[in-house]
Amino acid sequence: MMSDAWRKARNILCIRLDNFGDVLMTTPALRALKESSAGCRLTLLVAPAGAGVASYIPEIDDTIEYAAPWMKSSGMHDAALDLGMIARLRERHFDAAVIFTAYSQSPLPAAMLCHLAEIPLCLAHCHENPYHLLSDWLHDPEPQQLIRHETRRQLDLVAAIGAGTRNERLSFALHPDDLAWAIAHLGARDIDRSQALFLLHPGGTAASRRYPPQHWAQAAVGLSRSLSCNLIFTGSAAEVPLVDGIIEHARHLHPGVRLHTLAGEASLGQLAAVLSLASLLITNNTGPAHLAAALGKPLVDLYALTNPQHTPWKTPSRVLFQDVPCRFCYKSICPQGHHHCLTLVEPARVVDAALDLLALQAENATGHAEDGLPLATSLPS
Repeated sequence: MMSDAWRKARNILCIRLDNFGDVLMTTPALRALKESSAGCRLTLLVAPAGAGVASYIPEIDDTIEYAAPWMKSSGMHDAALDLGMIARLRERHFDAAVIFTAYSQSPLPAAMLCHLAEIPLCLAHCHENPYHLLSDWLHDPEPQQLIRHETRRQLDLVAAIGAGTRNERLSFALHPDDLAWAIAHLGARDIDRSQALFLLHPGGTAASRRYPPQHWAQAAVGLSRSLSCNLIFTGSAAEVPLVDGIIEHARHLHPGVRLHTLAGEASLGQLAAVLSLASLLITNNTGPAHLAAALGKPLVDLYALTNPQHTPWKTPSRVLFQDVPCRFCYKSICPQGHHHCLTLVEPARVVDAALDLLALQAENATGHAEDGLPLATSLPS
């Protein structure tokens, strides 16, 4: 049961200063706050990299974008922006704030921001005693005692003040205009909708989490040879050369392979709409993996063993990796230089995992699957 002070809070600031996948993994906790404090209003303080997803999350009522100087993605910073943000938050008269962090991030800079903005209630995980900066805090057990999925971590945080939900799925609401765009663009590409539609997302913000381009090309050829299907590559505008190179290599391996690309063409909402029409997604461990989970779509997750906390959440999946002694390095660039946790995943494994998920999806649709589709493969301890 929610404590009296938090139950009376109506204007709540939720802080998640990370990428859009991290914001998506926080949505069950946002739902728990919304459901446990009837009539409350949630404002998300979010980094520019995560701001785009906010309009697709029904639990969020308003958004404030902020490139916080204590986050690695903020770049060059003017202290006047921070003073301005304090004034802006103070003007909003928030009753409470919840600071959502990964365990490697300190909540104290955000807590100081809230303190200076005169927000009376403030909740976060913390490794050290925050004294008067946090009215409510949980001693952070990670990573010394345990390591949880990122979504479970945030659910546990709000549970400390009595907030909970029975629906722990990630949240994302499609917009009708994005769906119309997706249908029109798929139609323009002469795609046979009677065949399976696979999306392939080879990009990712961290180099250590990218499956090799030549492996992507071999996997695409393998899928094309194994069944009649539509293969569409996706990616940002910056990833167009990567996608074009993979498609060129695949056509060199198998001149008859039919591949399409939406790289650089789709917004986040449009990508989600195309994904909603797809049979499954094959992706690196990056934002679209969490988007698929939010939409309940099956996915093959090429999971670099940099971090064990971000496996697909409550959606049918196959998590592919090669166990290595250097697992869970938490590095954006492979310290060993070999990327063996991904490079040693043979493209044939990708093909087999996709075909397995497709078969199980069909079996589940006809009512013969005993337990539905399986969830993510366990990572090594």
